[in-house]
This record gives sequence, C-alpha cells and structure tokens, in this order.
Amino acid sequence: MRLSVLDQSTVVAGISPDAAIRESLALARHAEALGYARYWLAEHHASLSQAGTAPEILIAAIAATTSRIRVGSAGVMLPHYSALKVAEQFRVLEAIAPGRIDLGLGRAPGSDRRTSYALNPNADTAAEHFPVQVRDLLAWLAGEQLVEGHPFRSIIAQPQGPTQPEVWMLGSSTYGAEVAAHFGLPYCFAHFITDGAGTEEAIALYRHLYRPSARWPRPLAAVCVWACAAPSQAEAERLFASRALWRLGRDRGVYAPLPTIAEAEAHDYSDLERARIEALRRQAILGTGDAVVQQLRGLAAGLGVEDVAILTTVAEPEARRQSYALIAAAAGITPSRQAA
Repeated sequence: MRLSVLDQSTVVAGISPDAAIRESLALARHAEALGYARYWLAEHHASLSQAGTAPEILIAAIAATTSRIRVGSAGVMLPHYSALKVAEQFRVLEAIAPGRIDLGLGRAPGSDRRTSYALNPNADTAAEHFPVQVRDLLAWLAGEQLVEGHPFRSIIAQPQGPTQPEVWMLGSSTYGAEVAAHFGLPYCFAHFITDGAGTEEAIALYRHLYRPSARWPRPLAAVCVWACAAPSQAEAERLFASRALWRLGRDRGVYAPLPTIAEAEAHDYSDLERARIEALRRQAILGTGDAVVQQLRGLAAGLGVEDVAILTTVAEPEARRQSYALIAAAAGITPSRQAA
C-alpha cells in the first residue's frame, strides 16, 4: 500500500487564511521526511474553508524545497482554463522537478457558479467539452501534434524536456472514471467527498472500460480518504470534533473555516445534529496509528487498490503532523520504500 497526502490548505477559524498556505509548505516537507509517496494540492475558489486557489504555484514552491516526494494537483479544475496554459504551467513544473510532477485533473468547478463564471465566462461550455480539453492537454504535455485539422496543431507547449508530468483523472462520480478509462489514465476516486458512496461502482467501471495507453498498459486506481490518527482513540475523536461540526455546515451549503476544538465542544447540538455526527463518526477512519492503518489496508484490499491518499483536516497543525507521522510509522513506510 502506497500512502500519499492530499492537502486542501484548510483555513482554521480565528487564523488568517494566508497561514494555511505556509502550513502547506511545512507539511509537505514533513510528509517527505516521513516517506509519503505523493503530496497533492487541491484547488478551491472564493472559499472561507480552503485557501488553496492556485495549486500550480504551491507545487512550484514545494517542488523547489523538496527532493524526493512527487508533488501535484488534486486537482486543476480544467474547465476554468486553457488547456495550452495548463500544459505550459506543468511543463515548467516538470523542468523544476523532473520526474516528480503529477497533474491531477478535475471537471468540478471547485467553487460556486458565480465564481466559476468570474474565472471563465465560458466554463459551462468548457465543462461540456471536457474530454476534448483533456485530449489536447495530453498531446501538448507529450510534445505531440494535436489532431489533424486542429487550428492549434502547430503550437508547442514549452519548455520541452525528456520527461513529462504524470496525469491523473480525479472524480467523485462515474464521469471521471469513464474519462480516465477512455484516455488510459490513472484514476483517483474522492472517497472523502462522498463518504464512500459510489467508490466501488466508479472504480469497477473504470477497470471495465479501461483502454490501455502507451504509458499505462494497465489501469491504475487510487482512492483519497479522510483519516486522523492520534495517540489514543479518545484523542482522535476529540480532533474529529472540528471536522464533524464543519460537515454539519457543509450539509447545509455553508463552507466556513474549520472550527476550533473549543468551538466544536461548546456548540449546542440538536438531537438531529448529534445523530448525524454519530453517523459520520462510524464512517470515519480515525483512532490510533495502528487502527487507522488497519482500516486503510482493509479499504484498499476491498477496492483492489494499492494507492491511498490521506486528507487530514484538524484544527491543530501539530496534531495534523502527528497524525501523518503515526500513520507512516504504523504502515512501516520510509522514503526509500515509497520512492518507487
């Protein structure tokens, strides 16, 4: 089981959002030292919950200050952008850290409709033609010509080089699975968004429809989960309280900063809210390092995947670093073992 990190640059209540970006830089170096395979950065816009609006910039900063860990996006929301511009950005990143760059692609807006329109007034149309964008992006990344008759066929995405970014398709529905299968790309399902619903269906469909590509003759599936480890089960559940309260807000369409533990403990919960939190707690992957790794291995085995990315949103930065350390230790990973 290969373990990686997903970082949303989470904003914590009472702390300036810019601090979340600096915490991402520090956590990436920590993850590399622990032996994690990849460090992926999310893209969100106009959000009070997440500060990571430009993963390509964070990738550059992290790639320049690390030496082994793969660094990438999870993901770039392609309908907001020109495929050529994304290809150029990630070819530059590949030049900064050859062989260490991942380009995770998504179709979701990562924002509300008004913000999506502000980013690209034609985003809805681009989303409808997402597979065409992916096709062109893959050609530009590989230094190949676009399809015959394409008006931009002669354009080259610079800087060219001997390596190219590793492209992943991301999703929380079967749509991304179908696109990944069509182009012969690795696929990662966002288990943490759906609380696991649809995970098996999407990965099974991906494998069933998979069309081998030159780089990926066999399908490569991964899953991204929320997990939290602590020295004790009780401490893990205490840390989970922040996410639980935040999820109650998300269920109502409120994307606020992550509450502190004190705020979560002081909240006056209704009976309905307590029942919802109990359901979330039963689904959550949390506990001691050994308990979390046991759950991760069980999930990975059940899905038939070897790659698991972990998202840990807790209000205390030191507790988040400790969680990743406990999981790494329990899984027995080291930089040398994860390098492959």
